[in-house]
Amino acid sequence: MVDLTLIHTAEVHVASFDALAGAAKLHHIVRPDWLERAQDGIDDALRREITAEIQRLTGPVLCTCTTLGELAESAGATRLDWPMMQAAAQIGGPVLIAYCLESTRVSSTTLLERAFNDLGKSAEIRTLPLTGLWSHFTAGETDLFHKQIATWVSTSLALVADTSCVVLAQASMAGAAALIETEIPVLASPAVAMQNLTGAD
Repeated sequence: MVDLTLIHTAEVHVASFDALAGAAKLHHIVRPDWLERAQDGIDDALRREITAEIQRLTGPVLCTCTTLGELAESAGATRLDWPMMQAAAQIGGPVLIAYCLESTRVSSTTLLERAFNDLGKSAEIRTLPLTGLWSHFTAGETDLFHKQIATWVSTSLALVADTSCVVLAQASMAGAAALIETEIPVLASPAVAMQNLTGAD
């Protein structure tokens, strides 16, 4: 059995990850205020606070927030989206990254570039900004949020035929994966990360 601490920025993720845990024992820390404070950039005070929290924990730590991922990794945590980006690079490009928060764009594309570079491949990345949909998530309209993501991604794929796979950049977007009309792989970070870290199906 794996003991794993997860750091979230939304309460809704607790149940989602518990459902993916298998026999693993999960501990959850939920800090929506960290994402709120990071929207305009991570200042020194927030950096110190998050680093101290991660470093006081024992055992493996998984950060499920894409915006905070780089900072969490530097403090010793695993980034939720790293196993997903590795899987996307293995499939090869062009990879379409869909994201709903501007603060995740650079973090996600940089991480995917790193995964391609680790394999000695040239990074072929396309981005699909869906920032207008984020208000649905914050309002608790998760079904509408996922349906709208699926509609936009499906439409984008219909216009660009040679895409190899889709990456849903944020954990909050995972529910859209099954709704996207495509035969190519659609990768969502929660399932890929939990399989990688715990062996859970």
